[in-house]
Parts: sequence; structure tokens; C-alpha cells
Amino acid sequence: MSAAAAPSNPQEAQEKHDAEASVKRNPHGDFAQVQASRPDWDESHTFRYTKTRNPEWTYGSGAADTTTATTTTNTTANETTQKQHISIDPYAPGRQPVQNYKLLISGIIPRPVGFLSTRSADGSSTNLAPFSYTQLFNHDPPIFCVGFAGGFDNAKDSLRNLLDSRECVINIISEDFVEAANACAIDLPYGVSEWGVSGLTPAPCDVVQCSRVQESVFSVEGKLVSTQEFASRSLQTPGKKTGVLAIIEGVRFWVREDAINEDRTLIDPAVLRPVARLGGITYARVVDGFELTRPVFEDERKQGKLDEALLRAKVDGQ
Repeated sequence: MSAAAAPSNPQEAQEKHDAEASVKRNPHGDFAQVQASRPDWDESHTFRYTKTRNPEWTYGSGAADTTTATTTTNTTANETTQKQHISIDPYAPGRQPVQNYKLLISGIIPRPVGFLSTRSADGSSTNLAPFSYTQLFNHDPPIFCVGFAGGFDNAKDSLRNLLDSRECVINIISEDFVEAANACAIDLPYGVSEWGVSGLTPAPCDVVQCSRVQESVFSVEGKLVSTQEFASRSLQTPGKKTGVLAIIEGVRFWVREDAINEDRTLIDPAVLRPVARLGGITYARVVDGFELTRPVFEDERKQGKLDEALLRAKVDGQ
């Protein structure tokens, strides 16, 4: 039986439970109590533009000081360059893969969350789940990647359906349904849909058979291009199948009418109100932005902004 059609069983359910318990994702003993102690959600925080960290920055000035809005020259060490870094071998003796997982998801932030809708080829199974290993890779053709934990033989519901039907919808999660999206991370048995527990609304697509999320401001219908399975290099679990990368081509876009500009090229972040993943169980809002123009070498040089002394093949310390 293929991974795409493998049924759920008590042993598999227990393995999923044990794997999640080993991660110890929730650092709080009583999360409800911690939640109750925090400030209420501030609906007045909407997207705005600010100035950059240091609008007066000049070429060769390096990083901004951590305590003031001024910059230091590249010959004066600021606070950040005085701090020492720690080298970590991901496969050091005694280091567990879960330690790398926790480190990476807390360091590679913020991460977009792909809210993946899938359907088995025969339509008997529909799934909806958030994936923070999601990224846009190309625009022509539109190419996305989604990372799944586990190998083909231990595929979870979304990957099973994707392998079976070779179709999906990538929905972007907005603030107003983040709790519903998070509910879809529950470890339901295969064949039980997250649509019901989330309360979200399925909407029809143009090209693929699975549903998109009506509440999502931006959704992308996708077709599976290819997959790549990865094996552990850890000394504790050598050769164990630990992940699958799915490459997906976007074949149709859906944007809510009040979020898109006239020529259909730009989505308003104040309407999209996306959420991002940080480390642990932490999410983030996108409420501040700033703009920077991309410099053009010849223009900067002619305007005297780029000192010829800075144009070297190497700098000191390399």
C-alpha cells in the first residue's frame, strides 16, 4: 500500500503523540494561566510605514549601534562586533535532532505559514494544516516549496493527499482566523477532516479539486512538481527518513477584491494582515514596515555616495 493511501492505526497515532511530546514545544506548565496574564489583543495596531533604522546611513558605515540610532565606522568596534559567537556542530556527540529543530525555528524568523488544503484523489479525505516550512522560490513559473516532517513511509495526512492527488491550495493565514488555523494542527486520525474542527469555509477552485479557504485573503492553487526525501545524519538516528520537500507550481491565484491594487500586482498588507511563525509556539503580527530603494552602482558612484576606497576584492579579516 502506498504512503498516500496508508490507513491510520493506533501504533501510528501513538508514534505521532510520542514525537510531539519529545519536542516539548510548549514551555509553559499552564498555558491558559499565562495567556490570561497577558495584555488583550490590540486591534488598533494596523500596518504602518516608518523610517528605516538609520536614514542617514552611508556606504562603509556597517551596522547600527544597538543602543543608539547612530552608526559606527568600520574601524570602530560597536557592541555587536564585540560579542562572541558560539560554533555549534549539528551532529556533535550527544546532540539530539530536536535540539537543531528548536534552534532553527527560533533563528530563521519570521517564517511565512502556508495553510495547506489537500484532497485525496478519490475525494474521500480532505485535509487542512499549517506549515511554517513554506516559501516562494520563483515567479515564472510560480514555484513554492513545502517541507513535511517524516518520510514517505510515515507520511502525515497532508503529504499523503498531496502524493495521491498531486494537488493542493496554499492559503495565507490572517490575524482574524489564526486560532482556527492553529486548531488544524491537531493530530486527528487520517480520514477525519480539519475543516470541521476549524469552522472555516471551503470555497471552490478553478483548476484543482481541493478547496481553498474562503476566509483567506490570498490563496494559490498548486500542482505537485516533484518531491525529495531526506535521511537523518544524526549519530542517534542515522539513515532515518526525517523529511520530505515538495516543490509545487502555482496555477491560479485568488485575492480578495479589497486587498488588490488596480493592475492586480500588489496586495495591501493592512488588509492581508498575515501572521508569521517564530520559535516554540510563538506567532508574530506584521504591523510595521519600512521601504528601501535598491541602489544602482553607476548612479551611486556618479553622485559621490560610493567611495572608491570601499571597492575592494576583500576586506580586512577575510
